[in-house]
Amino acid sequence: MGMDLGLSTFSPQEWAKKGFTERVRVATAEYMSRGLGYRLRDYGFHAVKLVLFIVGWLFFCRFTPGLGTFTNFREWIFQPIAFQKAFIWGSLVEVTGFGCMCGPLGLKVWPPFTACLHFLRPGTTKLAPFPKLPIFGGVTRTFVDVALYAGLLVALFLCLIQTEISSAHLLAVVILFVLAGLGDKTIWLAGRVEHHFAMILCFLFAGNWIAATKWVQLAIWFWAGVSKLTPAFPYVVSIMATNNSFIKSQSMRRAMFVNPPNEMGPSRLAKTMAFMGGFLEFATPLTLLFVTHHGPLLYLGLTFALLLHGYILSNLPIAAVFEWNVLNIYAAFFLFAGYPEISLFDVGSVPLSIYLLVALVVLPVIGNLFPSWVSFLVSMRYYAGNWAWNGWLFRDDSYLKLNRLKRSAPLLFEQQQRSFSPNEASRADAALLAFRTLHLQGRVLGRVLPQTIEDEPYQRFTYADGETVAGSILGWNFGEGHLADEKLLAAVQEQCGFENGELRVICVEAQPLFGSTLHYRVNDAAGGRIDEGYLTIRELAERKPWDVGPIKVGEEA
Repeated sequence: MGMDLGLSTFSPQEWAKKGFTERVRVATAEYMSRGLGYRLRDYGFHAVKLVLFIVGWLFFCRFTPGLGTFTNFREWIFQPIAFQKAFIWGSLVEVTGFGCMCGPLGLKVWPPFTACLHFLRPGTTKLAPFPKLPIFGGVTRTFVDVALYAGLLVALFLCLIQTEISSAHLLAVVILFVLAGLGDKTIWLAGRVEHHFAMILCFLFAGNWIAATKWVQLAIWFWAGVSKLTPAFPYVVSIMATNNSFIKSQSMRRAMFVNPPNEMGPSRLAKTMAFMGGFLEFATPLTLLFVTHHGPLLYLGLTFALLLHGYILSNLPIAAVFEWNVLNIYAAFFLFAGYPEISLFDVGSVPLSIYLLVALVVLPVIGNLFPSWVSFLVSMRYYAGNWAWNGWLFRDDSYLKLNRLKRSAPLLFEQQQRSFSPNEASRADAALLAFRTLHLQGRVLGRVLPQTIEDEPYQRFTYADGETVAGSILGWNFGEGHLADEKLLAAVQEQCGFENGELRVICVEAQPLFGSTLHYRVNDAAGGRIDEGYLTIRELAERKPWDVGPIKVGEEA
């Protein structure tokens, strides 16, 4: 039987009295019932944004005569410049923070867009890939950083308003993108260095850029399939499906878990759905790879692509990846239905071929085998549940020290407290705790909690998911746990000066391909490393989301 969860359960006074186990038990039961609790207007926000994304692309296409109109849409949609402008427009939307991870489904209540506000403001916190590098290093944004980012936005815009996009315009984008990222690697990730930027490089340097971009698109699908070869993915499916507010059937929601609310592992149905999702991500590229003309193979590959991205879109997932999925569908039709006769071996540029080999093969292989070395985005390990993540625990009101930072937005729970009623704010915060602990990797939280807070009661601490911390302090986040790990903690400590015990951060690394353990670290902002170790996937799979401390594998919790 499910718990009777009235709104009074989440009153701040009652919620503050609950320990970790009771909070997670209540939160996971609530999550199974209503997910993160998104409202119709939240989905309306993203629907409007997606329409504006498409309208914006049409608008910029109109700068080229004959393009951008509805009347002859089928005639110009396969024009090369229409495709180029789609990805340049997508890059501009993403790097300004109007794409993925914005708005309600991107864990941003107000303001709904933060990246451009943050990146255009001197003094904000940044993560330079080479912190000691002259001009580009440091932990706070300089006027040079702001100028380079602003220049990148201008360069992208100038490409979009051209009748024909010249090499000079593309070169300006590439140079400014690289330089801006040297100041803050967050910009590289926000601009989708592994996808949108790779496409722009192909536009600039390939002898035949359609052949080159085919490789990029095939790699996106293939490595996304590889990323699903993990026991974490069925957990993602059950959590994603349950978060869909349009699924009203409680029996269907319960069917995603083994025996809710006592056993919250993925059910056989969720595992089957996960298998089908992984199959589609392999089947799409491995079918379209061999397409040379219109025929059954092309139609089968396009069907796989539509099923894959259509399923993702239909689940209305957290992270708000709608624009990106639409771009992938367009790429499938443009590259393989529009130009099936162009061979993958017509790239026509040795330097670009070397870049593609490194970006599409070497880095994903390294990132899968050694996930701490490479961003999960660069490794193309999309939404597989196998990602690095962090939990930030602030003792008492020490989180208020973050106000010493220049930020584009407060922490998510502070945004919720300002925008919702007190009970709804607690309920929303509980849902995010459930979202994390229901994931396989998220069960590390309860396992290492005792050594993190030591003898202190959990009620003294305010938990903030690292995802929301990155969004607040860096202005952008997208499931990249490396943005809220020890490097960010050091940058925050340098500016805020937390006392020993005031801020503890749990950092969990992703599972390596063919590996069976997760590496975790526990850090104190002032005192440094407290604990470190490895947990087996088997142990995590046997843990309940609300378990605290070690359990014996095979023991009934």
